[in-house]
Amino acid sequence: MNYNYYPGCSLQSAHKGYDKSCRAVFNSLGCDLIEIEDWNCCGATIYMSINEVTALAVASRNLALAEKTKRDLVTPCSSCFTILNKANRFIQNSIEVRDKVNSCLAEGGLNYNGTVRVRHPLDVLINDVGIEIIRLQIKIPLEELKIANYYGCQIVRPEKGFDDREDPTTMENLFEAAGASNVYFPYKLRCCGGMLMTTFEEAALKLSKEILECAIENGADCIVTTCPLCQMNLEAYQNEIHNKYKTKVGIPILFFTQVLGAALGLSNEELGIDSNFYRCKKLVEIKNKKSYTAQTVHSVI
Repeated sequence: MNYNYYPGCSLQSAHKGYDKSCRAVFNSLGCDLIEIEDWNCCGATIYMSINEVTALAVASRNLALAEKTKRDLVTPCSSCFTILNKANRFIQNSIEVRDKVNSCLAEGGLNYNGTVRVRHPLDVLINDVGIEIIRLQIKIPLEELKIANYYGCQIVRPEKGFDDREDPTTMENLFEAAGASNVYFPYKLRCCGGMLMTTFEEAALKLSKEILECAIENGADCIVTTCPLCQMNLEAYQNEIHNKYKTKVGIPILFFTQVLGAALGLSNEELGIDSNFYRCKKLVEIKNKKSYTAQTVHSVI
């Protein structure tokens, strides 16, 4: 199965581990992610608040590039996924908007007809590859690993998509197939603070603290997320949260593709997992135990 791939800006800079692990996981499952040439920033959220047509044109340029190949477009970043889907929806629902956007795109020799299907990697893994196929490919069952699955605010909202908007379960199903345990985590859709961390830090720190504490109180070994911004807020600001609230909230924050990749037997280098701030000790123990068992069996043979 072949897909267009839009990594987005953050996966090319601060979150290269997400990019590496996404490519590695898809490759190991027989899927080819083909990065679209000359892609640009999706515009994130700021463009829409300044000029709607400009914002839609910026996002739609990527859709126009993808449309040439007639393949679904896979994008791991929750914000990129939301923005590209939003642009797609506006263009599909309004001829007037589509004409204005195409007028802008025409300056660069492009045109977009609204035919691209924007997908999240989690959606593709669950609904295209399939749980049972993934289960058969598991080389290191994640037994004893307790996961708090954190979806964040964006990938299941605002429109109904590949999962339930109030109680998504795709990650739970995925990691159950990989042998892990999913802890009770009622904060799995709570906002981490998002970009408030750069403008109203105190409010964002409080939101992130509550998510971290919820995971720890329910016995999680790690929080697994799909969003680069969520990963950054929950991981990089733990010291600030500790200093402000005098509470210990140390817990690893991993991308879902990093954890799945570990279960598929991929190396830390392939998953970019060593670039994370916090190591997941339980995951290291599981991988080391499996490696020791395999070496023992080989020496006996």
